Amino acid sequence: MRQSASIGVEPKGKNDSNRRGIHPGLFYGMFALLLGGNALAVTGFLMAPDIARLMGGHNEMVIAAYEDRLAQMRVEIDRLHSRNYAQAGDINLQLQELSQQQEVLLEQHQLVRVLVEKADQLGISASVAGTAGIPVSHAAISNSDIGATSDALVQMMDETQRAMTGIAETAELRTDGIVSELSRLGVSVEVPRTMLAGMGGPFMAAADGGDISPVMEDANAVMDALVRYKAARDSLNLVPVHMPISGSFRQSSGFGNRTDPFTGGRAFHSGLDFAAATGTAVYSAADGVVTFVGNRSGYGKVVEVKHGNGLMTRYAHLSAQLAYEGQKVSTGTPIAKVGSTGRSTGPHLHFEVRRGDSPLDPKTFLEAGKRLTAML
Repeated sequence: MRQSASIGVEPKGKNDSNRRGIHPGLFYGMFALLLGGNALAVTGFLMAPDIARLMGGHNEMVIAAYEDRLAQMRVEIDRLHSRNYAQAGDINLQLQELSQQQEVLLEQHQLVRVLVEKADQLGISASVAGTAGIPVSHAAISNSDIGATSDALVQMMDETQRAMTGIAETAELRTDGIVSELSRLGVSVEVPRTMLAGMGGPFMAAADGGDISPVMEDANAVMDALVRYKAARDSLNLVPVHMPISGSFRQSSGFGNRTDPFTGGRAFHSGLDFAAATGTAVYSAADGVVTFVGNRSGYGKVVEVKHGNGLMTRYAHLSAQLAYEGQKVSTGTPIAKVGSTGRSTGPHLHFEVRRGDSPLDPKTFLEAGKRLTAML
């Protein structure tokens, strides 16, 4: 037992000697040599010409790329500047165009105001939108501002143009209506074709800038239409198309064959009878000159008025005559009073329209007058 135990246990000093290994000083020295070698190797690597060239080329590539980007940015900035300059030039050009449009608009508006006043005098109404000048500021203006302002100017120019066109069309329509109605009555109307009929002078070469502006031409055309309408309307006053009586009345007898109130037989009636109270005012049916004031057989007290186009009107069975021979009367001038003189069964106005010695149906004239009044 003792022998086996002694064999299994080694002496303490011998075990410590075997575990001692590499000396620490030797270890640190070898580590320092290795580190220094590595440092020298890295330094040599970096300093090698080919490697240095490769590393420098990479930096140059980065720098070149950066400079290219800067160059691109400069080009973009220059392009933006150029575009801004171009826009500034466009803005100035557009502002000049706006200024010209504004001048045309103001000229157009002034002409329209004159034409509207003239049309209003002739009974033609026109609605013209306000077209006061729009101030345009050169500061802080954008293309959208210019576009909106230009659209507004164009819209107002269109409105004033439509106003002028509306006046001209209304005047022409009424002129044609008057001419058509009076033509059916056998009355010719002298309507000038142009406002300035007299033209002439020596031939001379055209001068630069001497052309009449389109706005002025349009205004002249409108004025021409108004002049034509005025001439037609003035001629209307010469035709007996206006009622010769007003107030409370009724038509008691028409034009043509009828039963005679005294004999009961068929007889021709040469006018219209309007039953009304004695003393009711009687008016001239058109402009003219009083050619007769007196008594006629069967008519009683009579007033006769001569008009243009060979027409004459006769007002009979009167209780009183207010006009005198040779008097110039206008449409609506009181010339007599209703009565029952002559061959009459009661107070009424006997109204005749004649061309020469031939009686015409007054109702045709008065109906035309109603249509014209509605149109005018």
